[in-house]
Amino acid sequence: MESSPAPAPAPTVRVEVADAIATITLARPAALNALTIPMKLELRAAIEAAAADPAVRAIVLTGEGRAFCAGQDLKERLEPDAPPLGEELRERYNPIVVAMRQCWKPIVGAINGVAAGAGFSLALACDLRIAAETASFVLAFGRIGLVPDSGATWFLPRLLGAAKAAELALLDEPLTAADAFRLGLVSRVVPAADLAAEARAIALRLAAMAPYALAATKEALDSAFHSPLRHALDLEAALQDEAGGTADHAEGIAAFMEKRPPRFTGE
Repeated sequence: MESSPAPAPAPTVRVEVADAIATITLARPAALNALTIPMKLELRAAIEAAAADPAVRAIVLTGEGRAFCAGQDLKERLEPDAPPLGEELRERYNPIVVAMRQCWKPIVGAINGVAAGAGFSLALACDLRIAAETASFVLAFGRIGLVPDSGATWFLPRLLGAAKAAELALLDEPLTAADAFRLGLVSRVVPAADLAAEARAIALRLAAMAPYALAATKEALDSAFHSPLRHALDLEAALQDEAGGTADHAEGIAAFMEKRPPRFTGE
């Protein structure tokens, strides 16, 4: 008698698409959404699929349960066949961050709980971040003798300035949601019960905007992190040339003149 095949493991990243929004949820709540190799592969695939899906115009990234993401699952690192840390970063973590920043659709981070280690880095890679009052942020790498990674040393100085970035990175200083708002790391703090609805409302606003204009704005903002003013001005002009030739721009002008909401199609 043939034995039944073993059931497939439950997905650790859940994706739901509705109203032009892809909601990507990290779904290992019992482990505070700590990242394993399968989970990292699922997350990268989910981001790339949402980026390529013409039905999606905005993305929400959040966590299930009490945490947004507690970073690397340290139990996995104790396994005898665990790959070297540098390989793990190059092969799995870094491609996630690159996929997020190269995604032409805006990503809203709905930070529902603790964002620690690489989970903090994932939050930083989002375009917009809103936090529940219960959220917290900490790099935590120094506590285990490691270096902040997954883009943390690139994002933090640009978002917070050199002095505060050094304090967080060298002293492993934690931040409450209120701290993060005061520093400008998140744009809003809301009651935990309201977080999903608030993130969805922001994503709906983004989904109603002209897709190319949003993508070009993301490109210009990212480039400005490491470009002189002259380059930023030239890039703005080039992107504006392209945006000005889209049907969405023509629709925006028509809607303005006719005093009605625009109906952007992504063309």
